[in-house]
Amino acid sequence: MSLERRLLIEQGGPGHRGPALPACDVPVRPLAELLRGARLRTALEFPQVSEPEVVRHFIELSVLNHHIDRGFYPLGSCTMKHNPKINDELASLPGIALAHPLAGDDASQGALRIIHDLSRTLAEITGFAAVTTQPAAGAQGEAVGLMMIRAWHRARGEGERRRKVLVPDSAHGTNPASVHLVGYETVTVASGSEATVDLHALRAALDDSVAAIMLTVPNTLGLFEPEILEVTRLAHEAGAQAYLDGANLNALVGLARPGDLGFDLMHINVHKTFSTPHGGGGPGAGPVAVAAHLEPFLPVPVVTEHGDRLRWDHDRPRSVGRVHSFYGNFGILARALAYILTHGESGLSRVSRTAILNANYLMRRLMASYDLPHEAHCMHEFVLSGRGLRKHGVKTLDVAKRLLDFGVHAPTVYFPLIVEEALMIEPTETETLDRLDHFAAAMERIAREARESPKILQDAPTTTPNSRLDEARAARELKLRWSVPGREASVAAARSAERQTIGRP
Repeated sequence: MSLERRLLIEQGGPGHRGPALPACDVPVRPLAELLRGARLRTALEFPQVSEPEVVRHFIELSVLNHHIDRGFYPLGSCTMKHNPKINDELASLPGIALAHPLAGDDASQGALRIIHDLSRTLAEITGFAAVTTQPAAGAQGEAVGLMMIRAWHRARGEGERRRKVLVPDSAHGTNPASVHLVGYETVTVASGSEATVDLHALRAALDDSVAAIMLTVPNTLGLFEPEILEVTRLAHEAGAQAYLDGANLNALVGLARPGDLGFDLMHINVHKTFSTPHGGGGPGAGPVAVAAHLEPFLPVPVVTEHGDRLRWDHDRPRSVGRVHSFYGNFGILARALAYILTHGESGLSRVSRTAILNANYLMRRLMASYDLPHEAHCMHEFVLSGRGLRKHGVKTLDVAKRLLDFGVHAPTVYFPLIVEEALMIEPTETETLDRLDHFAAAMERIAREARESPKILQDAPTTTPNSRLDEARAARELKLRWSVPGREASVAAARSAERQTIGRP
């Protein structure tokens, strides 16, 4: 195994260590004495490595993986844009990074001010009355929003009758999952011929058993809903609430406010729209913004003003309760507020306009090489189809794998499900024209290779640390535990001795 591919525990050895710590200047007591009766392992296999080995190991890992600091990341719907480093620096200031949720209101005025100001700012940007910052991700924000809808219907005596939530067939997978989580039933509504909401299908599905509709605007094909005011009017006429999945807010900020479009509430992926590093599944935050009639149901506690002081208000009898161990992912909230204040009103609208421009530029250029299911102008993202390549024995997956050889992360593939062999591309506003052109040229070359040398695509990627995996075999023979030859026997012997020492069977 080459040096750069070894795990940290396979490096170093006895005598390898980092900087020496000063001698202990307080009395030392054995841990077992302090933890009377506790069952402690007799040995832990930690790596014994020097500081250069640790630093090199993680630097090597950082270049094996693809991330936004390394190259273009056009992952549709995920808004993988550049994250300003100054925001990370601000979030690492001691007063923010070391703030403790149990410090009490008097010792946390700065942290409370960040949460309070961010909540008010998000409410203004989205056109709603109030915001909770507790949800730790967009999916949790969806669940919290549906919990508030459920509480509102129950308060009106309609909780038992209204059990259905209408979800378009182009919706994110988290939408029906959240619906199920809170005990509602998902009813799928087919899209129209232009991939937007079909008003006839919507009218047919709306009745007094519907609790809410969940929409993404722009939708997952990057198309704005031209009849959105009619959609929300029909929902309200039927006694239902209109919920906005805020995943695509990056196309609306500074241009349109969801509250003005008739929505009653939404979640906001601040780690996407307002820029926080979130590759690899986290961290994130999913604040929920609500209209005035839903404000009493916000999770507790809520930041309130008392003169020039801020306090947490826990006395909210109609609240859906606490949904986070404390008050949200605070570092993400601080970054989001820094991003918003840096840009200001005009800057945020420029963000949206540039994201829309970049997406339309790529869409018009690539429609000559790939199928474009819907030719209307897109918003911040668009969907191509690789179905025309299948006659050459090439799939969308092959296109995605080949892109890695050009230093570009793949777009979202095979979603939305209503587009065959889908490629969902979101360039964001932070990519330069030459980077967009590089991506477009790579996609055009891949389309030519599909016609002329399809095996190149079928064997791709060839420049990455690992080539294509046998996914079927990996699923059947899943191995989640790492081991080194010869180490298993020594570990088993150590555990046997440990069991004998502490008397466990």
